[in-house]
Parts: sequence; C-alpha cells; structure tokens
Amino acid sequence: MPIAHWPLHHDRPVIQIVLTLAQGGQTVTRTLLADTGAGADQDPFELALDEIDCLMCGATLFKMVTLGGSYSGTYPIYVLPIHIPSLGFTDNLLIVGVADAPKGFDGIACFRFLNRFTYGNFGDSARFTLEA
Repeated sequence: MPIAHWPLHHDRPVIQIVLTLAQGGQTVTRTLLADTGAGADQDPFELALDEIDCLMCGATLFKMVTLGGSYSGTYPIYVLPIHIPSLGFTDNLLIVGVADAPKGFDGIACFRFLNRFTYGNFGDSARFTLEA
C-alpha cells in the first residue's frame, strides 16, 4: 500500500498536497495542518484552503456553506483537483475557501479527508503519515 510521510511543521502534523495553477499549468505544493478535530465526517468539505489558491487553480464554485467555530460565517465551497503524488492520490475534492489559514500553514486537512486513509505517526513522533 502507498505511504507518505511528512516531518512535523511547527511541531504539528501536516500533509502536503499539489495544486495545478490555471494559468500555465505549473504545480504548487501546499502544506496543510492535519487536524482530525476540524470538521466532521459528514461535513460538505474535506479541506480548507486559502480562497486565493482555489481561484488561482481554476476551482469551480459548488455552493456556499455557513460554518461555526474557528471559521464562523458563510464561505464558498469549490471543487478542485488535489494530488498527493507519493500516494498516487488524485481526486476532485470539495474545498472550503477561507481568507486566513492557521499561521504557518496553507490550509487544513479536515477529518473527512484524513478519514480516507490510515493516519498517525506510526511510531515516529517526528513525522505524520498517511497510508492509502
């Protein structure tokens, strides 16, 4: 089974995703806080990303959603292709576009996304791992 490891970032678990820019097709890597406490398995989104990243990558507006908690208010949900090359993962995901990611991160990998995988430190406290 494919497996991907990332070192902790600011002492917190992260994953890295690859996005493709709409202009020119270049790819960019984004580092997301892996937060099992962000959202629930039935929430209408899997990741929270800076809305500017969503727009730069040509995301399609899906709908608006009202959130509580850290992101209280109404936010757009976009459909955007996400890649994790080391896992062989590519899928169109539902992404909530936010104006401010947690400090030091490009967004959040929420519980609904993380729950697709086996995840944890797998005995190495210096990194976070996803296994497909």
